[in-house]
Amino acid sequence: MKRLPIILDGDPGHDDAIAWVFAKADPRLNILAVTSVAGNQTIEKTTLNARRICALLGIDAPFAKGAVRPLVNPPVTAGNWHGESGLDGPKMPQPDQEMSELTASDLMAKVIRESQDPVTIISTGPLTNTAQLLLIHPEVKENIGRISIMGGGVTHGNWVPAAEFNIWEDPEAAWIVFNSGIPMTMSGLDVTEKALICPEDFPRIEGVGNQVADIVLGWLKFFYMYPMQIGYAGAPVHDPCAVLALTHPEIFQMQDLHVDVELQGELTRGETVADFRSWSDAEKNVTCVLGIDREKYIDLLIDALRTYDGREVPV
Repeated sequence: MKRLPIILDGDPGHDDAIAWVFAKADPRLNILAVTSVAGNQTIEKTTLNARRICALLGIDAPFAKGAVRPLVNPPVTAGNWHGESGLDGPKMPQPDQEMSELTASDLMAKVIRESQDPVTIISTGPLTNTAQLLLIHPEVKENIGRISIMGGGVTHGNWVPAAEFNIWEDPEAAWIVFNSGIPMTMSGLDVTEKALICPEDFPRIEGVGNQVADIVLGWLKFFYMYPMQIGYAGAPVHDPCAVLALTHPEIFQMQDLHVDVELQGELTRGETVADFRSWSDAEKNVTCVLGIDREKYIDLLIDALRTYDGREVPV
């Protein structure tokens, strides 16, 4: 079986962490590198969280610390969702690997350059690292097979009415990526707010009975508190959609559309604007993920968690 080479790029974040649980569990994916980015919390916190997740899951790929701030915007964090640490909840293991001396964009370029097969970037945070990669190392573009992101939304936003957090945090970076010509898959709010994990799902997760499942349950019990206060039926666990859209496309509804990023609007900066016009001649540059079979999503989570049976690390 030929494995798909991937780079995991994120700002963990509870949902980033669960996305990486899925990625490590799937034998069809080959994790070449992991990079952190500022977003859900500061770069120091997301970097520590990312390294702890790697230790928990046994991800032994090279790791690099990424962008401290967006290309233009001042940094903003999402502690109301993810807590003071960015990954509040259960106790986590300490990092067990050294960080690369390379920057995130340089490490990405290195592994893409060295890969015999095109590499897929799975980005679950602001797109700053990927934009820097394309700006600094344009020669590697031809060996990037696809960029699969959690970000945006073709109907609404969340951080502001028109824009989703990851895109709003660094719209200039998003514009560079969306206009790069590289095939893209966008799991935006249209699908991710349907990717709910609800309290009634918790007993199934608890029933898996291994360390990773117990920690995932702890993450979820923290992460669902704020969204339920503001009217969600559970925790919208956004980021795994960027992984599963690649590995299990059959559980999603998707549509190829032209999507661009608004940079100037006073009320719409960071909006991902999709062209639904059937007669439009605009190039369809993004596969937009629009719907999900939630029950199968939960089944896949249980299957992924079971792959960690027998793994136990000190915390």
